[in-house]
Amino acid sequence: MEDIEDLLAGGGGGAPPGFRLPVATAVGVNLKHKKKNITFQDSLKDYTTAKIPGTQSDSEYMAGQLSAFGYHLSENQDEADLWLINTCTVKSPSQSAMDTLIAKCKSAKKPLVVAGCVPQGSRDLKELDGVSIVGVQQIDRVVEVVEETLKGHEVRLLTRKTLPALDLPKVRKNKFVEILPINVGCLGACTYCKTKHARGHLGSYTVDSLVGRVRTVIADGVKEIWLSSEDTGAYGRDIGVNLPILLNSLVAELPSDGSTMLRIGMTNPPYILEHLKEIAEILSHPCVYSFLHVPVQSGSDGILSAMNREYTVGEFRKVVDTLIELVPGMQIATDIICGFPGETDEDFEETVNLIKDYKLSQVHISQFYPRPGTPAARMKKVSSNVVKKRSRELTTIFESFTPYVGMEGKIERIWITDIATDGSHLVGHTKGYIQVLVLGPESLLGTSAIVKITSIGRWSVFGDVIEVLTQNITSRENRGDKYSECSNPNKICCSNEAETCACELTSSCGQTEEKIFSVSRDDQIPGEYISQNLIGWLLRKRKNNSQRTIKKELVLESDEKEGTSSRANEWVLVDKALLVGMLTSFLTIIAVFLYLWSRDFHSYN
Repeated sequence: MEDIEDLLAGGGGGAPPGFRLPVATAVGVNLKHKKKNITFQDSLKDYTTAKIPGTQSDSEYMAGQLSAFGYHLSENQDEADLWLINTCTVKSPSQSAMDTLIAKCKSAKKPLVVAGCVPQGSRDLKELDGVSIVGVQQIDRVVEVVEETLKGHEVRLLTRKTLPALDLPKVRKNKFVEILPINVGCLGACTYCKTKHARGHLGSYTVDSLVGRVRTVIADGVKEIWLSSEDTGAYGRDIGVNLPILLNSLVAELPSDGSTMLRIGMTNPPYILEHLKEIAEILSHPCVYSFLHVPVQSGSDGILSAMNREYTVGEFRKVVDTLIELVPGMQIATDIICGFPGETDEDFEETVNLIKDYKLSQVHISQFYPRPGTPAARMKKVSSNVVKKRSRELTTIFESFTPYVGMEGKIERIWITDIATDGSHLVGHTKGYIQVLVLGPESLLGTSAIVKITSIGRWSVFGDVIEVLTQNITSRENRGDKYSECSNPNKICCSNEAETCACELTSSCGQTEEKIFSVSRDDQIPGEYISQNLIGWLLRKRKNNSQRTIKKELVLESDEKEGTSSRANEWVLVDKALLVGMLTSFLTIIAVFLYLWSRDFHSYN
């Protein structure tokens, strides 16, 4: 086995194989000689809704560097010259998924690189024998590891004392969303978690470096910035600043027209308690989503103590109550672990009561799984049947909530950044981060719009686009139109009803994700939007035409009120094509009929 640092020793003339070139130079180095296919595939199927913000950001940075060096990123495992699996795990099922991928790759005789929390926190796993490894703080050197692995070397790169740069090349899975890591590691020592093992002690990026990154991504056209961290609330404690200082600096960089929104990442209760009012003020800002993920894990103080969570249920309640009171339309997500060692029926009942009290619209419910090397793995376990029963019971209770009731007919401002999995709808979010599905052309991606909520579902609501906001907030306010309250920086346009979007939870390493990256010779620009499927595309186009007709009617009505003139019956291209086709068919039928009649007539005579 070789360490990459050993590969640097005694190199001949020129740059040795593992030499790390500056990014500006690296982009063009030997590009025409590159290279191979690398497959970029998520073993948990949906990269964009992954629960681990840190892992998503790492994946995008690695993809960017590989792409900048001329590698082709592919989801086709068979055509790949190398597989790269990015992992983040605190749970056994997720590590099992990784093990399956590794076995599949080895059986296919493909070169393999494994990155992320699993190899960093459990480098002695037998499954990792013969596999190259990139540590969580070494993602800026992924190209070196890939190239050495393709040469047949086994490389392990795990130790680092400085944070990777924020300005590395990056391929965003969603070009409108920037996942911005503000710190790595954590200050906690939860007895069930391996985050500390994998990502180490807290390491925060400076305020200036993060402000600079925000300026850059806004100039790139990003419309949502997700702050990513194992624990956002702990930010800055290692460098003498705190989260409110950072957030105020970042908010000052956001466009005043509300075209780019900030989403604050997961924060544990201990580190937000002392800044509650300041955080509430920031969450009330019109360019910040009124949404926060605050994991509680259990409703029992006894279990929280066994977990070493460093807060009480009362303190969690204080966080939730204060934010709901001070932030209009505030929405909070949380996590629950069922069946932690020592959990009694009484402990579980306290958790049930907590969830019933708040009826939070987003609750991620998981079963306890012991992680090797953690204190909880040595504790006396609750029967697996009991754990499953409690998980099912709590899930049933949570799914009985109807948080969207009463939203029908409401007017909301949303930010549209994605295509729904059905291939027909676009996905937007309200100020409170309620997921709204609308019909419209893909050109609406990256825009903000005013919608009317037409119907509700369990996990999202549906709306009709009334107006696409293309003008500056100030000019809209000066116009004094009926939507100005949604744009006024001193007012919040959002529903006071509860929201839900359980599939959009973003937590720390408490969840798991494994990805495979593939590399290929052909040049490709990753991150471009492609229609999900032909059927969805056709459905969306046809529905879009109907929507455009409705929108034109609204515009005509508005223009008439203002004394302007418009063409009242403008047809869209598809309608014209259909009409021409119908007329052509009709004339063809008549011609055939006349021909047959003429032939029969002459035969009769």
